[in-house]
Amino acid sequence: MISKTQQTTNEIKNFVLSSYFGDGLRITFGALVPSLILSQFGLLQIGITVSLGALCASIPDTPGPITHRRNAMLVTTLVVSIVSLLTGFANASVYLLGILILVFSFLFSMLYVYGNRIASIGTAALLVMTLGIGDIRSFSEILLYTLYIIAGGLWYSALSISLYEIMPYRLAQQSLGDCVIEVAHFMRIKAGFYKEGMDYDKNYKKLLECQVLVNEKQNAVRDLLFKSREIVRESTQQGRFLVIVFVDVMDLFEQIMSTFYSYQTLHKQFDEIGILKQFETVLLQLSDQLEEVGYALKADTKPQLSLRLPREIRDLKLEIEALERGEYGTNFKESGVQALKNIEVNVENIFHRIKKINGHFKDRKARKLTKSQTQSAYFISHEEYEFSLFRENLALKSEIFRHAIRVSVVMLIGFIIAQSYNFLHSNWILLTIMVIMKPAFSLTKERNYHRLIGTIIGAIVGMSILSWVEDGKALFAILLICMLGAYSFQRKNYVVSVLFMTPFILILYDFLGMGSRAIFIERVYDTIIGGSIAFIASHVFLPSWEHQKLKTVLVEMIEVNLAYYHQVSTYYFGQQYDKIPYKIIRKEVYVRSANLASAFQRMFSEPKSKQLSIKEIHKFSVLNHLMSSYVATLALYVMEHREEIPAIEGLKEIASNSEKLLNEAMMTLIKDENVAENDLKILPLKHVFKEDDDALLIAEQFIDLQKVAFDIYKISEKIKV
Repeated sequence: MISKTQQTTNEIKNFVLSSYFGDGLRITFGALVPSLILSQFGLLQIGITVSLGALCASIPDTPGPITHRRNAMLVTTLVVSIVSLLTGFANASVYLLGILILVFSFLFSMLYVYGNRIASIGTAALLVMTLGIGDIRSFSEILLYTLYIIAGGLWYSALSISLYEIMPYRLAQQSLGDCVIEVAHFMRIKAGFYKEGMDYDKNYKKLLECQVLVNEKQNAVRDLLFKSREIVRESTQQGRFLVIVFVDVMDLFEQIMSTFYSYQTLHKQFDEIGILKQFETVLLQLSDQLEEVGYALKADTKPQLSLRLPREIRDLKLEIEALERGEYGTNFKESGVQALKNIEVNVENIFHRIKKINGHFKDRKARKLTKSQTQSAYFISHEEYEFSLFRENLALKSEIFRHAIRVSVVMLIGFIIAQSYNFLHSNWILLTIMVIMKPAFSLTKERNYHRLIGTIIGAIVGMSILSWVEDGKALFAILLICMLGAYSFQRKNYVVSVLFMTPFILILYDFLGMGSRAIFIERVYDTIIGGSIAFIASHVFLPSWEHQKLKTVLVEMIEVNLAYYHQVSTYYFGQQYDKIPYKIIRKEVYVRSANLASAFQRMFSEPKSKQLSIKEIHKFSVLNHLMSSYVATLALYVMEHREEIPAIEGLKEIASNSEKLLNEAMMTLIKDENVAENDLKILPLKHVFKEDDDALLIAEQFIDLQKVAFDIYKISEKIKV
């Protein structure tokens, strides 16, 4: 296991090698260069405008296929130029400006219906509109201002595309490395279940939260690999390598998911001999090893496989054999010992999969993709940009529509307040509202808190810097660091991003000779005013509470687990294993599990009065995670023993009953029909097995799944949303 010092070093290395830091460098360079160059010719104001255009183009330039990024940057440049032009003309009348704010805030907030990348185009447009409010210019100056913004957008687009052409696989490597590291973190959390005195509920919560992050990373990698022509359509060595590693990492994650047992029972039986502590140690070492693979991907190096791990696993196996022979006494149940054997086998399989991934680094040229690995269309989502989707969401039942109305009204209120008082930079109130308000109340609340904390701390830091540092070159170096920090953390940690952004703004205004103390006070006041308006509006004006849409998420979770279970169980009843349909449904399980965990997290951040059935939903999440894990265990057995699956009498009846239980759980949530209590029960398996019979392990897994399905039904009865 790694020490705390090494862990801190790894976290720093992980961040520096990540796409977040790469984005920060690119955006900082793209936004700073125009101002630096033009300032040398006495054209600093023009340079700042060009930099604004570059900054706007950078907003939708998030990880993804280069075609999507390129199109988004060019569309953003076009849209912000039009918005800049119209805002410049509307500045002639406060009433026209109010109408413009109302209309644009609604239209650009509605772009959330098309996903985050398109929504970020709306964010860029609102940014230009907000910064242009009150800047009265002549007709020719408005045209020139718009042209400078276009120039900045085109400059940044050219920069980003050029960097991609130079390093076409870099972003995919970074994202895949991030994904592998997150899977390692997931395994580290699971290792915590073997620790004596573990708080199971707290660890389950951490596990579900981590699963959300794993799913996000997997989707990001999937988009980068399977939507990039250079990777899936061209027979490049690097492209084949990345796809093969990703496929193996997905299989490895499934292997980790399948290691799920009644940890409380295991601790009661085996804590006294310390064998669970050995399991924890080995799993932590495996997670360290997997993390090393992630770092190697991001640094483009080769990971080193630990020589100690095979010995640790072998020692663990010997301990279990000693336990079987009775060397630790005979007070242990055979079922408990068998569970330890199953976990040990799973640990061995995890090690072999990691070893296989390591092998890909050593011999990239010899690797070839199979046909199944290149059938990527099944595993990627396709964006729809039809106007019909926009039109269908123009109703109060749509969360995005309510959000768009809320943003437009609140932006108008913020504008009226700003016009009513003599603020130095009244558009900062609108800027605060714009970046804080999100469709969900919990996200708005979190964003509000982070911006307030980041602004206050950042303002204090910025004023301290200006008080202590007088050398211009030193101040410029600090400005660069703050700028880099702000753009590097904007997708990773918003509060840190704001903390860096505030000193950057204060130092910039000081360079421009526009004062610092007044700016400091103004920045804090505007953040408090804008944040307060946004928070109150999210709470009282067309609010969006998680319980209003949670029923759909719960039903979808049962639905996909039912489909997953049905798919795998049929392999035990004669249907031939087919990799593609199986992996499609497995992907859906991961996605919907993450959706459920995200919804639970958001509800947990809402007011207590809105947290309906919170304990029951938490238990529902844990049970469905347990269901997925048990099914994954059955699936892995099928893949490893395709030709020797034993026929078990009565198993099909139990599988059908489990499916019935899950169906009734869905009906209970939907409230389509009432279920008679005596119609539902757990069926026993009418078959006797020998203790060393492999069929017994399969039968026990089906019985456990039936019990979990019954528990899911019972908890579904208690959920009221």
